[in-house]
Amino acid sequence: MWEEKDIDHIIASSDEITERARQIGAQITEDYKDHPPVLVALLRGSVPFLAELIRHIDLDIQYDFMDVSSYVGTHSTGDIRILKDLETSVVDKDVLIIEDIVDTGRTLSTVKKTMTHKGAKSVKIVSLLDKPSGRTVDIDVDYVGFTIGPEFAVGFGMDFDQKYRCLPYIGVLKKECYSK
Repeated sequence: MWEEKDIDHIIASSDEITERARQIGAQITEDYKDHPPVLVALLRGSVPFLAELIRHIDLDIQYDFMDVSSYVGTHSTGDIRILKDLETSVVDKDVLIIEDIVDTGRTLSTVKKTMTHKGAKSVKIVSLLDKPSGRTVDIDVDYVGFTIGPEFAVGFGMDFDQKYRCLPYIGVLKKECYSK
């Protein structure tokens, strides 16, 4: 396949992602059994993870989307822009923000504050990947799929300039693909 030549190595296979989503979904089901949360997925990268995760949450949940941008290529600009806001009210509701990867923490810090200002009762973060080495803002990830190092991950929703999103696994992009 064309994209496989650009992948240095695989971080998590499709089966590993499914199993981890099953585990996280079971934990969310237990944690929110008496008060189903609203899931707020950040477009576009979190969509495959959201689709997999909700298959494993045994609650009557709601979900909505926000489009928040801070990246150009492989780098966060630090300028957080909300391109699409929620259509669902989160007033007095428990919110789980669904993200593909937590890197600097800036985007999630802004989104978490936004949910609080919108009147959410509680706000927690669910992320497929956590990259603590990239943090510039102190933020906790409450449910983590996989923790990674400083490599640049793509696949299962994550992209480099809108490419590689549809890979069924998470891989590390070869440096020569983004350092041109």
